[in-house]
Amino acid sequence: MSQIDELCKKGKDFFENGKYLEAMGCYEQALLLNPKDPDLWNSKGLVLRTIGRHDEAIECFNKSLQIDPRDKNSS
Repeated sequence: MSQIDELCKKGKDFFENGKYLEAMGCYEQALLLNPKDPDLWNSKGLVLRTIGRHDEAIECFNKSLQIDPRDKNSS
């Protein structure tokens, strides 16, 4: 399992357990390793939306769409 995969798994686990800041930290670390992954931007956006930081979430979703305009997962 790659480092990015491990960070995503941790991020998902944190998110599902309501540990949103920890989840965001995992996604931010993964984005440092691969800033061109639209799924990572979506995941970070979901965390931000969940904690009420809507403007930042929209920026993440837009970034995802800039990378892959066909990305169906962008919220």
